[in-house]
This record gives sequence, structure tokens and C-alpha cells, in this order.
Amino acid sequence: MKLLNPTRPRSLSAGIADALNQRIRVGPLRAGDQLPTEAAIMREFGVSRTVVREALSKLQAAGVVRAQRGVGSFVTGASRARAFRVDSGPDDSLPQAVALIELRIGLETEAAALAAQRRSANGLASLKRALDAIDTAKAQHADTAFADFQFHLEVARASQSPHFAAVLEALGPRCVPTALLVAVGGATQGALWTKQVADEHRDIFEAISRQDADAARAAMRLHLTNGRERRRACELPRRAAER
Repeated sequence: MKLLNPTRPRSLSAGIADALNQRIRVGPLRAGDQLPTEAAIMREFGVSRTVVREALSKLQAAGVVRAQRGVGSFVTGASRARAFRVDSGPDDSLPQAVALIELRIGLETEAAALAAQRRSANGLASLKRALDAIDTAKAQHADTAFADFQFHLEVARASQSPHFAAVLEALGPRCVPTALLVAVGGATQGALWTKQVADEHRDIFEAISRQDADAARAAMRLHLTNGRERRRACELPRRAAER
């Protein structure tokens, strides 16, 4: 799945390096994963082998990937240029998880309002694709965390204010605890929460679609505050299961 195309801000190789680094920061590439072959990158971006090798050299110099002779290039981690980190994920303590959601409430409510005001046709289309990807993951009984995160990232991008997206990229898909909700809530409660989340996402999308900034802000705030309460509701059964 292509997450983005090279924007070619400075050169072909720099644009490809940026695109690959984005996939490492946000997903689906993770530490230890092998990058696509040079031939595959050439086909995807329509460039020469020389350009691909220049892009890979940039990533190697940044410490993001390492080359293994005769095998290929492997991800070592996200670019050290991104210093912002939040050491919190769906399996962390409740106070850490709540603090992370509170950060997102402050950030994403305004991002949603700006997205409603500024979204382009292309931005709205990207947001709709992300929404559809969540439905596809649910239909396939797959973890929706990555698609869910992509939806929130597209909202931030639609705001056309790059710092919103940069913070979400630094948080990564771990900030979306969908798997925990299903695992801890059980089949019945998990299904109810999944439907609530889907309805909340739809409300956010529709408010942005009709360019209603106040409604988009309110819908995002409701979604994230409900998410905080769903996370709190997981704590007692989670602790009981760990005993």
C-alpha cells in the first residue's frame, strides 16, 4: 500500500528519502523490517537506480537504515532528527495513557477545526480513504489501529498546518488503543465500543466535509474524551486478568 508519493522538495533522491522515512516514522515499516528492493523503489517512483541509491545513502547517513551486503537495506529506527518522543502506548499504565489522550485532545480538536476550514478536495478524499480503510479492517476482523491512526493523521494533514501532523507522526499508531479495547472489553463490549468509535469518526468526517469548524472541533473532542473514558473502563478487567 502506498502511503504517499515523493513531494520532491529539493531533489528526486531527497524526496524519495523523505517518503521512505515517513513510512518508517508512521508505518508500516518498523525497526528490523527490510526495505523494498532497489528495483521495487525504482518502479514505484519512476527513477533510476542511481537516484534510489542516493536516497538510501541519505537514510544510512541519518542512521535510519543499514545496508547488509548481498541482502538489502533494513530499518534501524526513525530519524534522529525527530527528537519529540512520548513513551506511552496502549499497554502502559492508566495515568500515562490518559496523559497521552489529553495531549491529543488539546492538539486534535483544533486540527479538526482547521481541517474543516482549510481542507482541499484532495485532502477530503484522503480522509475518506482512511475512513473506508477502517471499515475494511473491521470487515476482515483485523486490527484497526493503523487505519484508525491514519484517519487522525489525515485530519491533521487536512488542517494544512504541518506541526499538527508532525506531532502525530512522532506519537505513531501506538497512541490508538483499539486492540486493547477489544481484548479487554470482550466480544459484546468490544463490539459496542467499535461501533461507537466508527460513529464518532463518521461525525468528524461529515463535519469536515461540510466545512463546519465548530462541529468538527466538538466531534473530535467528544471522540477523544469518550476514548479516554473507554480506556479508563478497560483498567479494572485488565488488572483482574493480570492477577
